[in-house]
Amino acid sequence: MPGRPPTAASGIEPLMDLHRIRNTSIIAHIDHGKSTLADRMLELTGAVEAREMREQYLDSMELERERGITIKLQSVRLNWRDHVINLIDTPGHVDFSYEVSRSLAACESVILVVDAAQGIEAQTLANCYQAIENDLDVVAVLNKIDLPAADPDRCAEEIERVLGIDAADVLAISAKTGDGVAALLDAVLERTSPPAGSADAALQALIFDSHFDQYRGVVSSVRVVNGVLSADARVRFMQAGTVHTADEVGVRTPANQAVVRLGPGETGYLIAGIKDVGEARSGETVTDASAPAADPLEGYSEPKPMVFSGLYPNDGDDFTNLRAALSKLRLNDAGFTYEPETSGALGFGFRCGFLGLLHMEIVRERLEREFDLSLISTAPSVEYRVTTTGGDTVAVSNPSDMPEAAQIAAIAEPCLATVLITPTDYTGTLMELCQSRRGDLVRIEYLSPERVELRYRLPLAEVVIDFFDQLKSRTQGYASLDYEPDGYEQADLVKVDVLLQGVAVDAFSTVVHRDRAYTYGRAMVTRLRELIPRQQFEVPIQAAIGGRIIARETVKAYRKDVTAKLYGGDVTRKRKLLEKQKAGKKRMKSIGRVDIPQEAFISALTLDG
Repeated sequence: MPGRPPTAASGIEPLMDLHRIRNTSIIAHIDHGKSTLADRMLELTGAVEAREMREQYLDSMELERERGITIKLQSVRLNWRDHVINLIDTPGHVDFSYEVSRSLAACESVILVVDAAQGIEAQTLANCYQAIENDLDVVAVLNKIDLPAADPDRCAEEIERVLGIDAADVLAISAKTGDGVAALLDAVLERTSPPAGSADAALQALIFDSHFDQYRGVVSSVRVVNGVLSADARVRFMQAGTVHTADEVGVRTPANQAVVRLGPGETGYLIAGIKDVGEARSGETVTDASAPAADPLEGYSEPKPMVFSGLYPNDGDDFTNLRAALSKLRLNDAGFTYEPETSGALGFGFRCGFLGLLHMEIVRERLEREFDLSLISTAPSVEYRVTTTGGDTVAVSNPSDMPEAAQIAAIAEPCLATVLITPTDYTGTLMELCQSRRGDLVRIEYLSPERVELRYRLPLAEVVIDFFDQLKSRTQGYASLDYEPDGYEQADLVKVDVLLQGVAVDAFSTVVHRDRAYTYGRAMVTRLRELIPRQQFEVPIQAAIGGRIIARETVKAYRKDVTAKLYGGDVTRKRKLLEKQKAGKKRMKSIGRVDIPQEAFISALTLDG
């Protein structure tokens, strides 16, 4: 087996027969049991000993364990019935669908997991269609058959009707108890195609994930498509144009295990002493430096950020550390972008683009935990296309960069094609939610008498803030959501500024629909009045559209007792101190700087306007 280092007597072991390899991914809607299924597979194949087993074994991040979700794809090599199954566990949340697309490029098949109680959800559809578009074999599985509410027959019929997979081929398992998992592993061997490729061809290996190790540099997850990747070989990274020596190649079992070489069809890792994180990005093709391949592999299309926010260090001296941390995290998470920006209120920071609000939350939390940073993030916004009176079109992702109102001829906002799947009882309340968010109904389709699919076209700005929370609370958690970009559309949008002492705080600027501007401005100034501590002078908080004030609150001044040290005596002494205080307050008001606590900035994210 390639997992064992060679002995002097045996020499280098032969490459593994392609017919004995299966590369597969677990895909599903969020919380349908992917990570639990991966745990059972690790146990059943003996990859992890029982005493070392823990829940969510492949979810190595502390954050993943706390939230109970998968954030990063994880690969592992399993031995089953004289075959090797290279398994990738993927995230389920719509914000991390990019991770799913990367894992599919390294596989020939997928295990599609469906909850036997809930049936097909929005991400089930999206992930299955993605697998079919990539021409992958699909093994459909109904999980959680041990639940009292499970209805495997109804869900299998739904899979046949909606996805076109024969109900008789749908396997029933319980990832919690392990029931049916062995049959699933057998089905992966029998029903899915082995990889194609040739050991004699020029080396082509696809990097589908990377992370930075402070001691060893960049550690890349690779899938060898053609040729042989050997330790100590000189390899070229085709897109970056750099050449390195492969210090170590190996497989994850799930612990890293060094091997002499990886042949076609195999999945493993590569360490080449790379310190510059930009040289080994996901989608990069690795080839032999002495006999390179003619063309790189297709790689991945870059994900397009949908939500933008400013990230600033609490301490200005941490700016350099933040830049280094973003660079290292970008290697591990290609779904976000960043560029430097300056804020009058917050100093130097970065404008970051994310795939969604959860993605933004996770990136910020990872930066704080993994790199020991204290950060302030500004209110999220989307990228608008502004047509000026001069006829130019500019992209604006930061509200503070919005041109003056007099220079704007039109503003177009990004829209989403959304798919909502819900029990029929909640159809009315969901339609009401979508209508209140300026949505246009495209189609209603009944998947079964109990479940309905709603398709809406919604403005992205209305979805990214709290739409998902509202969706869950209005349907008791039963509805699901999937979305994809659907072009731009003109709308009556205005920029709302928040002014403290007459000075606009760019971190609080936002773009909203004119109908909601007053509500947003009123809610924001009310919230800030509660959060900004009292100063020794009055602080007016105003919301404004252009030069017009639409809402105002005032943080009252507190009075310092300047006469506390006086014990009786002439009243003129007391008056003199009070007059001096009064004059000092006037001076403070003209030059005083208002200290805004971090809670005030965080409130801009959670504000339900």
